[in-house]
Amino acid sequence: MINASVIICAYTMERWEQLQAAVISVRGQTRPASQILVVIDGNEELRRRAATEFGGVTVLENSKTPGLSGGRMTGAEAAVAPILVFLDDDAVAEPTWLEQLLRCYEDPAVLGVGGYIRPIWSGAEPAWFPPEFYWVVGCTYAGMPVRNGRIRNPIGASMSVRAEVLARAGGFASQLGRREGERLEGGIAESCEETEFCIRATRLNPGSYWAYCATARVGHHVPPQRMAWRYFVRRCRMEGTAKAVLTDMAGTKDGLGSERRYVIGLCGAVLRSLASGYLRRAGAICGGFGITALAYFRTRALIRAVRKAPSGYSDRAAA
Repeated sequence: MINASVIICAYTMERWEQLQAAVISVRGQTRPASQILVVIDGNEELRRRAATEFGGVTVLENSKTPGLSGGRMTGAEAAVAPILVFLDDDAVAEPTWLEQLLRCYEDPAVLGVGGYIRPIWSGAEPAWFPPEFYWVVGCTYAGMPVRNGRIRNPIGASMSVRAEVLARAGGFASQLGRREGERLEGGIAESCEETEFCIRATRLNPGSYWAYCATARVGHHVPPQRMAWRYFVRRCRMEGTAKAVLTDMAGTKDGLGSERRYVIGLCGAVLRSLASGYLRRAGAICGGFGITALAYFRTRALIRAVRKAPSGYSDRAAA
């Protein structure tokens, strides 16, 4: 079976115990990784501790653009295996996770593979939190578009790709993803880097596809602050902003193709929630969609205005 390098990006000491758990889970795989890389973004204390305590793990400092995309590309450049697997620092892989992902690569048409991501709630799951919005906390969500085991893009908490595909497509775009950088009206474009990359890679490789493997499972920690309505609103606003940047880069057809099917499914989710007496959940679905859509249209308008404006306006608009 083909070999894989597993890349874990981290940036804060606050998630040290979770980072430890992530590394331990990768070490305990039924199909061992040929290499484990931990990339530290802008935190020398964390880098030193990881280098000291993680024996047999390659610990690197992010040498690219600050943020998750730069960290991933730093790890990709140092990786030796033909398959690159990205695992979030607050995620824990089940023992057969890597084995299940790698089986999909027996099909040469597969560009990359994503797996099932379940939330690990800090306490009881909020009753109002709709499963259709689990993407807010980086998890597999109800209504996620999957057709015959194929998806447009994996969720970044558990994502793999052929190294040659990543290199040929030029890696993750710096305009998107969690990073220090450009702010836009409506929020910050801190997501959708996986989506834009996967669209670009698919265009470069006609006839190939991204696979979804439901048996490649990880758990993704959800801290208390991400279980609050305030975070839900912020994350929806962020998604709308990022989707506007994405469609500007990739076009509306590819950028929003999966979202159209998802939005249609939200109508049924609202009705089911109302019928079951989950009024707050129904309200969260409507509110989440409205917030995301508003941020999307505001950012699209800003992008158009900046392009039409005299030189210098864009700097003032982004400030």
